[in-house]
Amino acid sequence: MGTPQTLYRGSMVAIVTPFKEGVFEATALEHLIDFQLSNGTVGIVPCGTTGESATMSHEEHRRVVEVAVKAVGGRIPVIAGTGSNSTDEAIDLTRHAKQVGADAALLITPYYNKPTQEGLFLHYKRVAESVDLPLILYNIPGRTAVNMLPETVERLCAVSNVVAIKEGSGSLQQISDVVRRCGDRMPVLSGDDALTLPILAVGGTGVITVSANIIPKEVSTMIDAFNVGNIDQARQGHLKMDPLVSALFLETNPIPVKQALAFMGKMSAEVRLPLCRMSDENQQRLRQVMTTYGLL
Repeated sequence: MGTPQTLYRGSMVAIVTPFKEGVFEATALEHLIDFQLSNGTVGIVPCGTTGESATMSHEEHRRVVEVAVKAVGGRIPVIAGTGSNSTDEAIDLTRHAKQVGADAALLITPYYNKPTQEGLFLHYKRVAESVDLPLILYNIPGRTAVNMLPETVERLCAVSNVVAIKEGSGSLQQISDVVRRCGDRMPVLSGDDALTLPILAVGGTGVITVSANIIPKEVSTMIDAFNVGNIDQARQGHLKMDPLVSALFLETNPIPVKQALAFMGKMSAEVRLPLCRMSDENQQRLRQVMTTYGLL
């Protein structure tokens, strides 16, 4: 499907996992994937944070990846979320992703354990040595209580099947440092929708995005415009999307984006405990922003 530098450019969606009365709705996920495929998305990322992987059983996790791979049918890459705070578990999930035909795996830094930088390096190295599949690092300290530093990312650049990083630290200075150290060897992807354009400006190549669940064409168009040098168009797209992006994070992701998809009639807003339904006040705010944007 191409080299990492050409593969990991553009808008990749961190796709939600539809539930109805506690059960994964495969048909709803297939319809969401069709919506993405027809609107410029270049990669489908199931079972990430937005996909509520933390509250799925291993059986459900595997099923979601299998459904996604089958629905995409080889048209664009499927990057399966396979991270865990157990290295052995991450290896197991990554092996399964490879077996069912995923094109790559996205691995969040181990959460809760608070590994050292050396522990992070050894974790990813072990997964990379155990499974011959392209791996994307995922740094999001706000979720995991550990920040993978640029020096550690640089060490992991030397591991042949570590092919990109999703950077969600929220620090443009840190992301700039990652690009400076590693950008010539592997793509740096935005892991924070509000910072996608600034991250592109310092050398990022794309995004793994929440917002594309509801506005895939707009996110894709903004990144494509930037990547061909049409900076004004990209900036206009960024500024237009900004209030909507903010509304999608009024509460913990993916509560608002699932509510937005429900407003659009695409699926149930159901999330799994300990996440819960969006407050009435925030639902009203979200609906208002979506109406102003033209989605409702």
